[in-house]
Amino acid sequence: PLPPPPAAAHPPVPGLSSFFTPNRDFYRVDTALTLPRIDPRDWSLRIHGLVDHPMTLSFDQLLERPLEELDHTLSCVSNEVGGPYVSTARWLGVPLPELLRRAGVRPGAQQLIGRSQDGMTIGTPLDLLLDGRRALLALAMNGEVLPVAHGFPCRTVVPGLYGYASATKWLVDLEVATFAGHDPYWVRRGWDRTGEVRTASRIEVPSAFAKVPAGDVVVAGTAWATHRGIAAVEVKVDDGPWAEAELAADAGLDLWRQWSHRWTGARPGTHRIQVRATDATGAVQPEARAAPFPAGATGWHSTVVTVT
Repeated sequence: PLPPPPAAAHPPVPGLSSFFTPNRDFYRVDTALTLPRIDPRDWSLRIHGLVDHPMTLSFDQLLERPLEELDHTLSCVSNEVGGPYVSTARWLGVPLPELLRRAGVRPGAQQLIGRSQDGMTIGTPLDLLLDGRRALLALAMNGEVLPVAHGFPCRTVVPGLYGYASATKWLVDLEVATFAGHDPYWVRRGWDRTGEVRTASRIEVPSAFAKVPAGDVVVAGTAWATHRGIAAVEVKVDDGPWAEAELAADAGLDLWRQWSHRWTGARPGTHRIQVRATDATGAVQPEARAAPFPAGATGWHSTVVTVT
């Protein structure tokens, strides 16, 4: 098992998101109107396509393999700037790259297509899946059997990619293929084929349109650039200068990072607070607003508060 994240990864600020998202609160964006109910005794996973050794695994055979834990922040490409479609869990499962190497991926293969029990297809670029990141066939989350709503009995989890390019729930089939051979569900609808997560940050405290007393005000929130990491977060009030926020302890590249900032001398009136993050490559989150389609939203999150 993994050790717990450092206690300092979560600032003790009332109203700030918990570091791990409880399963009941973990965000969901489904295409399935009715959740698939799968008996694991009848379930199997087929791995085929451009591989030397196709295989079919039962649920018991998966459980017999070495299991690993992975702490990972998952986000949705449809999330607007400052939006709620991002959550963090401790996943338990079978390392996916190891299974693919055992199957023998053939030269020229470009993507892994995951198929759900309900017919959904998710495409993951193989060069990202096999570059050393710890992708899983997940069987559990946050110390519990994988909930039906989150893909029981098995789903994929691939750090650094939005869910539409990495997270097949109710998984029954993995096909190694070329890009030309098949366009997964979202790619057919015009979304970017790669799905790498953009740098994002949001203000959670104070909440939008909150009333706060004059003086010192604690501002806090969360930033993420999964599989790159967050190096800095800055906060700006009205037309003032950018001020560096205090980062919580870094729990890993595949996780969000929480932050806090003390706004001193807040005066009565209406004020606008902005936030921006810098990822571990040194790239600053762009100011220009872009809609989620086709590759994820960009722009600085802001909130308006009233100081009384």
